[in-house]
Amino acid sequence: MNLQAYGMETIDDFDEVRQSPLPQERLKAARKKAEAFRERFMDEPCVAYYQSADMVRVPYPTWYAYSGVYTQSTYKFPYLHILNRIFIIQYYDFLGELKTLLFSPSDIDADRETPFFKRLTDKMPKWSALENLVAPITRDVTQALAEIGLTPADIDYISYDHLHTQDVRQWLGSTTADQEREAYFPNAKLIVHEKEWQSVQGLLPVQAEWYCPNGIEGVDLDKVITFTSSLHLGKGLALIHTPGHTEGNHSLVARVPDGIRVTSENGVGADAYAPMNSKVDAIRRYAEKTGMEVILNGNTLEDSTDQYISMVIEKTIAGPSKNPDFPNCASSSEATPYWLIPGNKVSHLIGEAKFGSLKKGTANGKSKAQQSRAEQQEIA
Repeated sequence: MNLQAYGMETIDDFDEVRQSPLPQERLKAARKKAEAFRERFMDEPCVAYYQSADMVRVPYPTWYAYSGVYTQSTYKFPYLHILNRIFIIQYYDFLGELKTLLFSPSDIDADRETPFFKRLTDKMPKWSALENLVAPITRDVTQALAEIGLTPADIDYISYDHLHTQDVRQWLGSTTADQEREAYFPNAKLIVHEKEWQSVQGLLPVQAEWYCPNGIEGVDLDKVITFTSSLHLGKGLALIHTPGHTEGNHSLVARVPDGIRVTSENGVGADAYAPMNSKVDAIRRYAEKTGMEVILNGNTLEDSTDQYISMVIEKTIAGPSKNPDFPNCASSSEATPYWLIPGNKVSHLIGEAKFGSLKKGTANGKSKAQQSRAEQQEIA
């Protein structure tokens, strides 16, 4: 695929870091490359606009969220709460055009068909009456865009760190023998790692537990952009291949005024990325006893060694957050306190964020492409 035609460039910094047969050598190589990448990326301009917005809370098994921490505990409440967010980003690609990306735009209604969550709710009596209490929705994708004045036609790309629980058919449209569905985002394309796109078309049962059935069925392949390495979307924005949680997992890396923000679901929050500094006793003690410098989100351990290395890459690229004890890793689903589960504590919340100024699809009658070129000339 000709990525340059889309104003994108390949990043090959991390292509060779996993070649050694020795896991410690792979980790060492990955950390060194991540340090160099961070130094270079900090010199890039900030994206034009960055916003993360709360969408929906969901109960999530504690044993998955902090893999390994509670395996020897006599008792731990089986669920905590994760808060899923959407990320709305505007940036200039390498053709000088302003682009709008939605990262992690979950279709909340369709995502309920994910086998794990569907079985969970089916076990709960009178679930419909409990849903607003157990899994409250703050906003959906359409509301998030309406709040800031973007229209469906303004969206150029959508992407996810991986396709667990995702159904993209509403956003991109789909055509099957039984149904034709119009795309909600008429101009949008999906950016997805080639391994993730291939994997979802032939899942094993251990994987299928977390993927929406038929979530990509009938999607026009012309609306899908795949990449095989890591991807530089434009100035201050990249997708870094971070395999492990899934083979095709990738992380969003955004240059913003508070440094670099890195987003994925490899970890569920600050405690996962800096467990040695955790204020949660069980997490900190586990890290101290084992030497773990990250705690995996382990609902599907496709390759735990790779995921561990990937999380170290993420935290190294991100650097410190406003709380220097924790990296600037803005998990797409962040473990958060919730009154329904009073024992669920976290050490530091990244939370929602907003940087820069949003630019709408048109200005003074000019197309977005013309507007982009004009603004770039003014900057120059």
